[in-house]
Amino acid sequence: MNWLNDNVNLLGLIGAAAIIIITIFVVGKYIKQIKYDKSTGELADENWDGIGEYKNPLPIGWSISFIGTIIWALWYFLVGYPLNGYSQIGEYNEEVEAYNTKFESKWANPDDQTLLGMGEGVFLVQCAPCHGITGDGINGKSADLTIWGSEKAIVDVIVNGSKGMNYPLGEMPAGLLDATSAKAVAAYMVEKVTKTGTQNADLVAMGETLWVTCTICHGEDSKGMNGSSPDISNYGKPEFIVNVLNIGKKGSIGNMPSFNDGRLTDIQKLSVGKYVNSLTQ
Repeated sequence: MNWLNDNVNLLGLIGAAAIIIITIFVVGKYIKQIKYDKSTGELADENWDGIGEYKNPLPIGWSISFIGTIIWALWYFLVGYPLNGYSQIGEYNEEVEAYNTKFESKWANPDDQTLLGMGEGVFLVQCAPCHGITGDGINGKSADLTIWGSEKAIVDVIVNGSKGMNYPLGEMPAGLLDATSAKAVAAYMVEKVTKTGTQNADLVAMGETLWVTCTICHGEDSKGMNGSSPDISNYGKPEFIVNVLNIGKKGSIGNMPSFNDGRLTDIQKLSVGKYVNSLTQ
């Protein structure tokens, strides 16, 4: 394609040439004035250390250039390359939207095996660089997903705290309970709240009496009081992972971005949750 056939490009070149010619003329004129002319005219009343300012009118050339620039900008955005006109970025966004729609339709009701396969693929690309191929956190550099959702992980969070989720109620501090009490709360949580079953049934009653410590922030229903803190009623389930993916998290080796920006579809997020759950089994 001959780019000179584009009227906008052609007009831009003409404008650039005009600017160069006018600039040479104006610069030459003012250099000559600097050499030979003397300042004359009426001074303004204000002065600074004896230095006054002349009441000179706006230079005609500057005024014309200013108004011309505004006219050019309006023409460019409304006629030359209108804001609602074609653009490569717009075409790309339309193609991505169409593909995502087709993807969601194709995988609207996948079975568990399909979700696991899809989740593994997404995990290896998006998650493994920080969490490791096996999800073990690469020697403590990031969260160990192989214990995520388990009673052990709950105890670890209660004892060591949780950071980086940016909830309105703030971060969960470390040391709220001692190790024994934390173990009891974890037993109660998985037995009565998430209903995934505990291996320490003898600690459930003790954990129930201590659960009030958790309801202060997470609410009586454990759902986080309308987003003020994490919804732990689905902890250990794919939906909790989806929530983390949507929010993002600040970690020790950097920030895990929010995946709620369109890079993953809803079904892909759910598949990652399913796959992460499979790592703890």
